Amino acid sequence: MVEGYFDINDSLLLTSAQKQKLRQKLSNKINSEGMLLVKSQVHRTQLANKEEVKEKINVLIELALKEEKKRVATKPSKAAKQKRIESKKKQSEIKSGRKRIREW
Repeated sequence: MVEGYFDINDSLLLTSAQKQKLRQKLSNKINSEGMLLVKSQVHRTQLANKEEVKEKINVLIELALKEEKKRVATKPSKAAKQKRIESKKKQSEIKSGRKRIREW
């Protein structure tokens, strides 16, 4: 098994805003000293596990710093609303057809 550490606070590659973003998004993988901790034991050799750890750290940082698209709120179209109402009416008719007919 190989454990890899990346010191976010002392990194010269990252800006302070990026460091803050990493601390927020990867808080469950950062220890009390501010080190990003990644483990790997999938391969039989230590060298292969080291490469795996490096790759994992790079991927984690890349994904954490990736800008997320804002969701654009949309409304259902008139046709979609009509289709929904029609399907509800059809289902209602089917269910009402299952009722017992009471004769007085």
